[in-house]
Amino acid sequence: MILAKKVRIYPTKEQEQKLWQSVGTARFIYNYTLAKQEENYKNGGKFINDGVIRKELTQLKKSELTWLSEVSNNITKQSVKDACKAYKRFFKSLANKPKFKSKKKSKPSFYNDPIKLKVKEKKVLIEKVGWIKINEQIPINVKYNNPRITYDNKY
Repeated sequence: MILAKKVRIYPTKEQEQKLWQSVGTARFIYNYTLAKQEENYKNGGKFINDGVIRKELTQLKKSELTWLSEVSNNITKQSVKDACKAYKRFFKSLANKPKFKSKKKSKPSFYNDPIKLKVKEKKVLIEKVGWIKINEQIPINVKYNNPRITYDNKY
């Protein structure tokens, strides 16, 4: 049985800035991947595998997109996977055509690597953000599956 657990976090101003940077990176990479897939499809090409796009992004990170190094590489990797999965589902007629994420309409969220997700008493470690206080204790020594950090406009 898989259980979902929502926990409120209390970041400092610097941590909040890092969290928003991670959200923006996830949205940018998702949109970049969708644009690549659509451009390739219009030019008559086949589906681009997510590994190819990730290698391209690694090269861009070294030259043009140096700001990608400021957030976890797992955010980038998972955003590419999510966009490719959405595009595959569209071609298999399992879902509608994936839409680009916007700042205003899409839910701000990003992926956190379950291996690097550490939990202490009333604190959680988010990669490249640091230890953040939480409002209630979540289970320690548990394997987490697909953890996502989301913002739901509640304070």
